[in-house]
Amino acid sequence: MTDHATPILTRRRIEAAILKDVYDVLLSTHGAKIALETIRAAVTQSAISQGKAMATGFDHAPDLLDVMEILKLWTQDDALELDLISSSESELSFDVTRCRYAEMYQDMGIGFLGGVMSCQRDGSFCQGINPRITFHRTQTIMEGAKFCDFRFTLNNASNGDQ
Repeated sequence: MTDHATPILTRRRIEAAILKDVYDVLLSTHGAKIALETIRAAVTQSAISQGKAMATGFDHAPDLLDVMEILKLWTQDDALELDLISSSESELSFDVTRCRYAEMYQDMGIGFLGGVMSCQRDGSFCQGINPRITFHRTQTIMEGAKFCDFRFTLNNASNGDQ
């Protein structure tokens, strides 16, 4: 079940505190590679599950106008500042110019895990909410860029599943 009452930024802070401890334990017992791969796998699975849960709130396969509505949850409490480029049922493009998620991970001393804990969720979430949505991004604030370029497209080719 997805909790819409708790802002996502707050949820990510709570998750990050727990995942940092898990990372530290795995780091000491299995090394950096296994620790990072395990956190990545867990966050990916969580994002897909959250996308699937979000999809159940629609009476149709969510399109990118629906994702635009969901974006309100991602930006709640000024978590993201963005410049909208385009939005339609089949295309959604925007640039994030400020990311409080990145700021939060830096403040927590775990900026090095921010991309795994947050940025990688975006594409995985799309897999869960509607596998026909593709996500592309070439840069992130988390990695030091001035902005994150979010580009979503909806493949309308039906494979018999919607």
